[in-house]
Amino acid sequence: IILVMQTIPKVAVAPLMIIWLGYGMSSKIVTAALLAFFPVLVNVVAGIKTVDPRRITLMRMLCATPLQTYLKVRLPNMLTFLFAGLEVAVVLALIGAIVGEFVGASVGLGSLIIQRQAQVDVSGVFSILAYLSATGLLLTLIVKLAGRRIVFWNN
Repeated sequence: IILVMQTIPKVAVAPLMIIWLGYGMSSKIVTAALLAFFPVLVNVVAGIKTVDPRRITLMRMLCATPLQTYLKVRLPNMLTFLFAGLEVAVVLALIGAIVGEFVGASVGLGSLIIQRQAQVDVSGVFSILAYLSATGLLLTLIVKLAGRRIVFWNN
C-alpha cells in the first residue's frame, strides 16, 4: 500500500484533497503532509535497517529486551536518518502547501503567485519566490539546529 501511495504524483492529488476536504486549511495541510511523509519514512526505515549487527548481538548477549534494544541501539541510529529525511521533507511540505494554494485557495502565497502571474507582474512573482526561498531556508535551518541538539553524538 505504501509503495502504491508513493508512486502517485502528489501534486496531482491536490485537487482530490480539495474535493474531499474542502477549500479550507485542512486540504493544504494534507497535501503538504503527503509530500513530506515519504522522504521521512524511507529514511527512518533505512536508519532502522542499517544498525550494525554486532550491536544487536551485543544487546542479545546482555539479555536486553526488544524494547531496550530498540531504545538503546535502533532509535539512536535512526535519529540521524530521521533528521536527514526531515531536512528534505520540510522543503517538500512547503512545496505541497503552495501547490494546495495554487489549486484551491483565494488567500495565501500560492494564490498570490497566481494573481501576480495573471497581472504579468514579474517582480511581484519574484518577490514571493524570494520570500518562499527564505522561508524554506529558515525551516531547514531550524530542522538542522534541532537535529544537532537532539542527535548531539553525531556532530
